[in-house]
Amino acid sequence: QVQLVESGGGLVQPGGSLRLSCAASGNIFRFNVMGWYRQAPGKQRELVAFITSGKVINYARSVQGRFTISRENAENTMYLEMNSLKPEDTAVYFCNLLEQGGTRRNYWGQGTQVTVSS
Repeated sequence: QVQLVESGGGLVQPGGSLRLSCAASGNIFRFNVMGWYRQAPGKQRELVAFITSGKVINYARSVQGRFTISRENAENTMYLEMNSLKPEDTAVYFCNLLEQGGTRRNYWGQGTQVTVSS
């Protein structure tokens, strides 16, 4: 089984920065996609960015140019560097891992709160 644990959330002023981390543990299929999702109150969960085990990256239009996703494959750790934060970035941020082989197992972390407010 796979466990995902997020960290790094907190309160930041508009224009500020935060760095989120996601640590994955367990028996992880080597070909996978790790991604960050977020969910604000009253809104659907949305994809922020993802990065494959081959380092292919995609971003949501709303964060393009402001956020940077990365991963360290040897330790199955993923990061999200968030810059120029806006109040609309306020949400619970969730780590996700999707395995690309077999049954395409999908795993979620418990989330970390990001609040952007002056």
